[in-house]
Amino acid sequence: MIREARPSDATRLRAIQTSALDEPWPELLDVGIEGPPLVLVLDAGGPAAYALVVPDRPVAYLAEFAVAPAMQGQGLGTALMDGLLERLREAGFETVRLTAREDDERARSFYDGFGFSKAEDLPGHYDDGDGVLLVREFDTSE
Repeated sequence: MIREARPSDATRLRAIQTSALDEPWPELLDVGIEGPPLVLVLDAGGPAAYALVVPDRPVAYLAEFAVAPAMQGQGLGTALMDGLLERLREAGFETVRLTAREDDERARSFYDGFGFSKAEDLPGHYDDGDGVLLVREFDTSE
């Protein structure tokens, strides 16, 4: 089940954030749980993954996307991304943007599978490396 985050999810989401992300942003997650930004949770008997989106119509910026490490490889990220993109499209967003590590082939492949493409190189974006800006436009016929 995909749902909006609740304050009672905070501890579990912080645990996912710190274990799954190289450079977490705890303050943004805290604000996002209360909304806006939007935090969607994939609930599998408790939060197993989340997506944190900063809306700036018509663009949505996917600031964090994380699956609990013990739950990775089970299709939860795919289910969450499908649900997120559907929700954003239905809400009238035209574009979704996100940043990824330039050398993270697994993440880049995952996002490529959802129609994201590289829009810009971001040298020095991360504390220890370069990033890329990935963009996905919604097809108005979807």
